Amino acid sequence: MAVLLAVSTVLPSSAALWYNPETNKFEERSASGRTGSSSIRKQIVNYETNHKPGTIVIETSERRLYLVLEGGKAMKYGIGVGRDGFRWSGTHRITRKAEWPGWTPPPAMRKRVPDLPAYMPGGPDNPLGARALYIGSTLYRVHGTSEPWSIGQAVSSGCIRLTNDDVMDLYDRVRVGALIVVNH
Repeated sequence: MAVLLAVSTVLPSSAALWYNPETNKFEERSASGRTGSSSIRKQIVNYETNHKPGTIVIETSERRLYLVLEGGKAMKYGIGVGRDGFRWSGTHRITRKAEWPGWTPPPAMRKRVPDLPAYMPGGPDNPLGARALYIGSTLYRVHGTSEPWSIGQAVSSGCIRLTNDDVMDLYDRVRVGALIVVNH
């Protein structure tokens, strides 16, 4: 199930239209709850690594993000990742953090989905959710979503998604300049 964009329309207050890039159609979905939760709960786990505390390690094949902590531990979060054709890996730094970020869809995405707005201000209906961590000079972000059902799935255009609750927690723990390692 792939969902990227909520649009305003005349629907009951508990419903919204969501763009599904797999079908190239807008679909009605429940819009209850702005932060949402996922069946994948964040938790502190044992985690042996050579990376320093504060490093973010993303294992896309596991659909998990690990924030390295002191003493051989990590905070583990469930994530949504890029769908086929949009997966990537690499090592970068977090270059910026934003609360309720605005979103400018990249030209390639607007070409695939011509109905996307040129810009969407931050807010609960914005696909970037409550917080965003900007990854190097790439177009990718670690960001929130009000679509908790997408966590654990490969549905994005390459960004890493967390529930809004989880991204707010991560945002408070991560500094600009933190190392981020994305593995397949």
